[in-house]
Amino acid sequence: MALEHAILVSLEERSGSGYELARRFGKSIGFFWAASHQQIYRTLKRMVELGWISCDHVAQESRPDKKVYRVNADGRAELARWLAEPVEPGAIRNDLAVKIRGASAGDVGGVLDEIARHRRRHAERIEVYRAIERRDFGEPDRLTGRHLHQYLVLRGGIRVEQAFVDWCDEVLAAMRSDHDSRTTESDQR
Repeated sequence: MALEHAILVSLEERSGSGYELARRFGKSIGFFWAASHQQIYRTLKRMVELGWISCDHVAQESRPDKKVYRVNADGRAELARWLAEPVEPGAIRNDLAVKIRGASAGDVGGVLDEIARHRRRHAERIEVYRAIERRDFGEPDRLTGRHLHQYLVLRGGIRVEQAFVDWCDEVLAAMRSDHDSRTTESDQR
């Protein structure tokens, strides 16, 4: 997926300035598609040039004017085209998995610490996602349209993070057991 499509989705939900988009990426879409402020601003400029979005200049007191972006007809057509286009399942690229695979070539204890750190971070994300779920989707059975779609993506995030926590628990238990048995064998020699 191109950043342009993530921005089109966000602007289709609600028009906004580059700053507001960057904040949204930090709080919602950014959990699933990361982009820096610079990337967002460069992409907005390109999208205006492509004719996918329009920009209104809004005067502000004691601040520079701000640009508010909104999706126009060409942008909606591009978004519809992209939504209809098949995508391949994403490949998992995970540095931690490579570290686990190579743990026997280095400091297993250090890799165990890194796995535990990742587990904590994923558990923290689950709590953030669940807080969003409680705050924004109190009655999930009554959701429709855009709100249902946002909720389903959030639920996917919760499930992915929970699976990662469960995997970390499995890896930690197996590697600690192996590490402890190897340490005991080495002490007995």
